[in-house]
Amino acid sequence: MRAVVCEAWGGPETLTLKSVELRDPAPGEVKIRVRAAGVNFPDVLMIQKKYQVQPELPFTPGSEVAGEVIAVGSGVAAFRPGERVMAYCMLGGFAEEAIAAAASCFAMPDALSYEAAASVLLAYGTSWHALTARAALREGETLLVLGAAGGVGLAAVDIGRALGARVVAAASSDEKLSVCRRYGAAALINYRTENLREALARLTERRGPDVIYDPVGGALAEPAFRSIAWRGRYLVVGFAEGSIPSLALNLPLLKGAAIVGVFWGEHMKREQALYREETEELIGRLASGELKPLISKTYALDQVPQALADMAGRRVVGKIVIVP
Repeated sequence: MRAVVCEAWGGPETLTLKSVELRDPAPGEVKIRVRAAGVNFPDVLMIQKKYQVQPELPFTPGSEVAGEVIAVGSGVAAFRPGERVMAYCMLGGFAEEAIAAAASCFAMPDALSYEAAASVLLAYGTSWHALTARAALREGETLLVLGAAGGVGLAAVDIGRALGARVVAAASSDEKLSVCRRYGAAALINYRTENLREALARLTERRGPDVIYDPVGGALAEPAFRSIAWRGRYLVVGFAEGSIPSLALNLPLLKGAAIVGVFWGEHMKREQALYREETEELIGRLASGELKPLISKTYALDQVPQALADMAGRRVVGKIVIVP
């Protein structure tokens, strides 16, 4: 089979497409014929040795896939060859075949395409866990989403709307914000042309957002947190801007506010029962059409370096998908 291989730490241009032999599934594992693989920002970080997880070289990046079961290892009763599944595999997704733990696989609803199913688990899973379990977002509250047009950001906009929140979407261009408007954002902030704090004061009658969803980090973090409402919850999701911000601890004291970390991958390992419960509910909402991922572009397997370069350059709106 063909697979994209990372043989040395570096940028997307260092990746190569090779013919490799994939092993049989071990006990508790499932082998999947990959029909679509989602592209996520951690994929960009992982090949540069900048992510929390640093696999041994060589490896195939790609953390979420959708396709059909080819074979199952011993002890796997939930899935059979030929069934459609969506899976979080951590590694190996940018290939024609991949292996995932059966515990990280979910049956694909008939209503979902392979491309949509490969766009759900990480981006929507992160945002669902963040907004429901970590922030306890309530109907009628105001949710600020930074980087709102990216994969996890647009998922947060979509989920926030579905949960009955008033969503304020902040992004770097009017084109990106128009997508956020289509996904249910009630108010928009272009933080390239507007002062974030002044815009939030105007849009919230100086009260501030109840929940801030931040996958960006960098220079936006402090002005966003200074604007948070009393008893607000600030969700630390990631650092797409590239730098990790520092916040003075008197700020949460003055606002009675909480800084809440969101590490979906560790949550999945440590809290497996809650993870599966959250994911099953999320998949149900996607199958019903209440939530719908935006897939802005698909790439062939030999275009993985370009897909990751687009992700690294923050040229992506919603989700992009590899179709082997």
